[in-house]
Amino acid sequence: MATVRALKIYQPERSSKQSDADASIILLDFEGEKFVQIDSYGSKDRKLVGKRSQSLRLSKEAFEQLVKLGTAHFAQGQ
Repeated sequence: MATVRALKIYQPERSSKQSDADASIILLDFEGEKFVQIDSYGSKDRKLVGKRSQSLRLSKEAFEQLVKLGTAHFAQGQ
């Protein structure tokens, strides 16, 4: 698990199709600080279906940055 406090925009060299995966969101208070945690559970074809694969814990600042960047990205071309 990692705590993310800031995001950097990265331009991938190439894009490829990814399989769908289940995910959950957890709203945490930890040591007086609030976090949003996203857990993913991998694709349906994986060996251990339903087992948590990755976790990403976002600080308030990182979450607000994600919302701002995501909102601007999805609004492009509308």
